[in-house]
Amino acid sequence: MSNPNIKAVFFDIDGTLLSFKTHEVSPTTEEALAQLKEKGIKVFVSTGRSINSIDHIKYLGFDGYITFNGGYCVSQEGHVLHRNPIAKEDIQSILDYAKNESLSFSFMSEKDISIHDVSPEIAGMYAHLNLPVPKSIDLETVETDSILQTNIFLPPDQEAAFMTAIMPNSVASRWSPLFADVNPKGQSKRVGIDVICENYGIDIAETMAFGDGGNDIEMLKHVAIGVAMGNANPEVKQIADYTTDDVDSDGIWNALKHFHVI
Repeated sequence: MSNPNIKAVFFDIDGTLLSFKTHEVSPTTEEALAQLKEKGIKVFVSTGRSINSIDHIKYLGFDGYITFNGGYCVSQEGHVLHRNPIAKEDIQSILDYAKNESLSFSFMSEKDISIHDVSPEIAGMYAHLNLPVPKSIDLETVETDSILQTNIFLPPDQEAAFMTAIMPNSVASRWSPLFADVNPKGQSKRVGIDVICENYGIDIAETMAFGDGGNDIEMLKHVAIGVAMGNANPEVKQIADYTTDDVDSDGIWNALKHFHVI
């Protein structure tokens, strides 16, 4: 018997929908999404990725997209439902800092992604995500009011001091020891879910979400059923309602079956 209470399911991309090993969506996940849609359950992407970096999963027919960790939400038709850029003072502060100190970072807008100071580790990370290395940032021509997200390539023990000193209007979340996602303070995938629920007339009590990284924690705590992938970070598993198998072991399919959603 299916679970009649779930009306919408939200999916992180990397390590959740997409395998880090194959860079593909598994056949069981494709079948799970098809069954959800057949039942009239809406399916949404909820990712830290840029709106420009999700074309490879659009074939799955999602009803909408939460990108930039909640900072840019769009409908299936491309209507912008929510847009929240980083404070331009914080962006200018990074630019000023980078003129005097060594720092690798990327800027993301709805138009493009650019990066400053690519190390071999950073190039390897883009290869791991099956993404091209972005173009180089021109520090003199950045539109400081258009940046929706930045990645700061700093180790975890340097993150707090950097954020306090350089980006006081922003918040960092991390799913990799190599870098932190930085977004406006108060922003998270939880905000994106609330935008989607309001626009589609869905009650939060009718929602379910899947994730594996630190930027998924607010989302998984907010929905009615928050599912951590088997490959999730330990702190994600700790707050989740349920931990399923990993992305390469039918984790999404198995959890949706466990909760009788499909």
